[in-house]
Amino acid sequence: MKLYGLKTCDTCRKALKSLPDADFKDVRTEGVPADIMAQAYAQFPDKLLNTRSTTWRGLGEEDRAKPPLELLAEHPSLMKRPLIEAEGQLHLGWTKDVQAALGVT
Repeated sequence: MKLYGLKTCDTCRKALKSLPDADFKDVRTEGVPADIMAQAYAQFPDKLLNTRSTTWRGLGEEDRAKPPLELLAEHPSLMKRPLIEAEGQLHLGWTKDVQAALGVT
């Protein structure tokens, strides 16, 4: 299981604490493999880009108009977090549904 997120993100820390065996990947330093990002965008097209983040608010209109995958490659902290890869499945966020799907109680 791999957990993609930010080490400074409280939600990512909660997820990691509940999933101690997960391999944590900091998206700022390690990034997300292009194939995983493409799969995540295909599965979560409207949710993957966090348009409520501080990073998003700091972008100009020209940057905001870029294709989402290009924007996420340039600014990995724009990704909604965490992105969890488990047994070939992707999960986004740390909601009750994601926790149930991963067997976390």
